[in-house]
Amino acid sequence: MQTKQKDTMAKRMNRITGQIAGITRMIEQDRYCVDILNQISAARSALDALGIELLSNHLETCVVGHGTDSEHPKAKPMKPKQLLNELQTALSRFLK
Repeated sequence: MQTKQKDTMAKRMNRITGQIAGITRMIEQDRYCVDILNQISAARSALDALGIELLSNHLETCVVGHGTDSEHPKAKPMKPKQLLNELQTALSRFLK
């Protein structure tokens, strides 16, 4: 993963961490349940966006980029069938 992508993802994670901490405070302060649920929904959306970004990067560098200059240095050597299985595994883990 390129440094720019890591930085972007780290910033997203910092925002998500702040959202989760905010939810904790809201619960401790006995805030209105619907307001807490709205914040939970926002945090989930942020996590989904991060997951999509990470999945996209994985597809570019480990599946499509396999065997090219854009291949991730930790990508395992795979045959076409294994690449398809890798894609299926990544998608199923993200979509659970």
